[in-house]
Amino acid sequence: MCLLALGALVACGQSGPRTPNRVKTGPDEFSIVPGKPLQEPANYTDLPAPTPGGANLTDATPKADAIVALGGRVPTGGVDGGIVSYASRYGVDPAIRADLSKADEGRRTGRGSYERAYKRFALDAYEEWLRLRAMGVTVPSAPAE
Repeated sequence: MCLLALGALVACGQSGPRTPNRVKTGPDEFSIVPGKPLQEPANYTDLPAPTPGGANLTDATPKADAIVALGGRVPTGGVDGGIVSYASRYGVDPAIRADLSKADEGRRTGRGSYERAYKRFALDAYEEWLRLRAMGVTVPSAPAE
């Protein structure tokens, strides 16, 4: 009788390997970051004009806070200010997007689809993983074949 009950219990169980927490329906508790406390400004006339999608003074800035906590200085031109200024050291072409679009259109003419035109520039993730592995580079996970 016990074997029959055990067999029925196993037969009603989940088939396949068990994966805990496979489907989450609630919010991710680790993505909730508390905001900074509200403070009254010293002068209301010096406040910047609100911008849609812009940052607030109470928005969390975890990267900047970590830099300050470790004794560093937060760049005033933004996180990528140095990269942008270095990349634009010889000037910036204001029509670069139109020029690139025209060059891209010329490249795809006669070749059909975008995929065929740029096929030789595509990166095969699995081949790149094998190449890096052969060089001794530690790659945390392998891409799908």
